[in-house]
Amino acid sequence: VQLVESGGGLVQAGGSLSLSCEASGSIFRLVAMGWYRQRPGNQRELVAVTTAGHSTDYADSVKGRFTISRLNALNTVYLQMNSLQPEDTAVYYCNARGYTEMRLVFDSWGQGTQVTVSS
Repeated sequence: VQLVESGGGLVQAGGSLSLSCEASGSIFRLVAMGWYRQRPGNQRELVAVTTAGHSTDYADSVKGRFTISRLNALNTVYLQMNSLQPEDTAVYYCNARGYTEMRLVFDSWGQGTQVTVSS
């Protein structure tokens, strides 16, 4: 299963950016799709995740500012990021977990996209 991310870039503090990620390949069922980020000098951390039933979970640091959404028909997940702050600067990675058409579990990652927020 392959993930292709788009979006990201450079924005001033208080601005907005959106990310999208499309999953393709031998997919039977997508159980969850989400976004993680890795800030300089830190480990990768969960930003937001959504399940097939559209339940969502967010890191405390982004609640009220970021919104994750999912379009099941297109195997695509989006992350709308508002009120961005310099501490949101990171490489953002898309993640997808589920089952392939052979009923094998997969846990795939995108290549990462840079988000830079200037003060």
